[in-house]
Amino acid sequence: MKRVIYLSGILLLGAGIVMLYSGSHPERSRANSSPQTQRPEIGYLEAVNKVAPPKDPQILFLLMAQYSNANQQAEGAEFFSARLNEFASRLSDPQKALYLSAIGLLRAQHASEISILHRISYVKQTIATLDQAKQLSGGKIFVVNWMSGIVRAQLPGFFKQRSIARDELAWCEANGDKAPHAGWLREVYYHLGKVALADGDAAKSQEYLKRSGYRDFNKPITLATPFSEDQTWGHTFAPKTIVEVVPKRIYALSGFEFTEYYFVVSENGRELIGIDAGTRPDSAKTAFEALRAYTTALPPLTTIFFTHAHWDHVGGHKYFRSLNPNVRFYGRSNYQEEVKRELNAPGIFASEFFGSNFSFDDVRNYKPDVEIDRRTTVNIGGTRFDLIPVQGGETHDAMLINVPNQHTMFVGDFIMPYIGAPFVEEGDFQGLLDAIAVIAQENPQHLLHGHEPLTRNFASPSMLAHLRLDLMWLRDQVLEQVRRGEERSTIHQANLIPPDFFKGEPDVYQPYLIVREHVIDRLYDQNVGYWQPNLDGLDHLGTADRAELLVDYLGVSDSQLSKAVERMAADGKYELAASVLDAGTARFPNSKALADARRLVYLKLMEKNQNTDPFKFIIYSGKIGEQTPPMIP
Repeated sequence: MKRVIYLSGILLLGAGIVMLYSGSHPERSRANSSPQTQRPEIGYLEAVNKVAPPKDPQILFLLMAQYSNANQQAEGAEFFSARLNEFASRLSDPQKALYLSAIGLLRAQHASEISILHRISYVKQTIATLDQAKQLSGGKIFVVNWMSGIVRAQLPGFFKQRSIARDELAWCEANGDKAPHAGWLREVYYHLGKVALADGDAAKSQEYLKRSGYRDFNKPITLATPFSEDQTWGHTFAPKTIVEVVPKRIYALSGFEFTEYYFVVSENGRELIGIDAGTRPDSAKTAFEALRAYTTALPPLTTIFFTHAHWDHVGGHKYFRSLNPNVRFYGRSNYQEEVKRELNAPGIFASEFFGSNFSFDDVRNYKPDVEIDRRTTVNIGGTRFDLIPVQGGETHDAMLINVPNQHTMFVGDFIMPYIGAPFVEEGDFQGLLDAIAVIAQENPQHLLHGHEPLTRNFASPSMLAHLRLDLMWLRDQVLEQVRRGEERSTIHQANLIPPDFFKGEPDVYQPYLIVREHVIDRLYDQNVGYWQPNLDGLDHLGTADRAELLVDYLGVSDSQLSKAVERMAADGKYELAASVLDAGTARFPNSKALADARRLVYLKLMEKNQNTDPFKFIIYSGKIGEQTPPMIP
């Protein structure tokens, strides 16, 4: 009888552990899988994490998340165990706790691949690893409690970990201000909901589910991102917040729509100056009314400076004009070139980025009252504004707005990682380098970008100056490989890292990762014609042709296709799987197996890009119509 109970426990463990953290993923069969090509981002993050214990723990977590998403949990646990041993004498107890937590989480995800007879002891060792991490952290480090709580919440009752999970997750809920960012709370709410469901409290379970933003308790991915999407409002990069960058003088509004809003109270307190106008009149109204509710002592709005004429920075101008018909708009004199370019670009992505209420007419009707074509100083209410035209990395109508008395510079999107919108033929790499040089020379204390992740990741002139040198090296390498006729994918796979990179500033590590892929893409696009070295572009084959190849010539059925996609997903090759699915589903539109596979693949692509590439996150969610609603605090 005892043996029967023991075996039943093992079987239950197999059913429970397979769902851990990263959600359901096809079980891998290495013997039948193709050789693994390492993701460039994993190779890069491994190199960074091998140098020394990371100054910013986010570098460790990014690698952990990539291992998880790629279904390389065993490799990840081994890598972090090796680093823990190598760096042991240099690590504080809290640092050791972070390594142990990452190891414990990856081990837990890997448990479903451990032989069934050894699985219980394996999981007990994993629990012991998490216990050790908690002890070393003193129970006061958010990410340690987060990882432990999420793992324990998903273990079968056999291990009696539910009450510990509840306590750890409740601690995270109560200490959200200690999280790396607010996005980490999404999984806290979700798993507290699952614990409540297991406790039989359906009402509390649904309350937590609603707060998480998830639609149900059946999800195959984990999102620890502040990103959210709404069909009406579009994408937001962060929860709604209002921050006083300079108390009573400079206000930053995040999370009200796709872009940031900034407002400056003049030195004499009689005028309010805005920086950019947002994407739509309705979102501009919502943001401005929130600021009015936040501080009732706002003076009248008299001026708006525009950093550039992209959709999401000028589209709300009509609302601000309605507040004061005499408000003065300052923008670059060459703004019409940019407006024309974006109006002629593909418009199919607009609603996914900016919401269903977005109208191109709001961009078309934008016109500055004062056109700037050279460096200009303006005094408004006793506050000095230096308007500095630059070409910038994104648009040629960029304008830096320096407020020297407040040690603040508004820089718009000069370093948007895509080097111009990726679906528009724009971007100027040399303009990016030149703009960095200007910013480094001005050296403001506060560097405020057009989007919250840019402000968070590209935070200081000194870091940008170091990054500039690394990007110059990257440009030379890319152009050399272009001249040799290399494919773009080959350049990405080369994992290009400057030779003296790790002797420099660690603050550059994450920004370089964020921009590297898109610098390669933009330089390749601008230096290779429409007939590429691998003969892409020589023909005009499309999705229908690829579907014809699969079905009519190779005789692939929907069942065979779904099994092939399952293998690709098991190997973490989601982009390859997506390309096959887009062709196959056109020929098998009623196949449930392909529909399910398609949803899983695009969700995993969202998961993969949630911390480094918001535009891909938006595009992939749009492909399956599965937006991520905002959390409810």
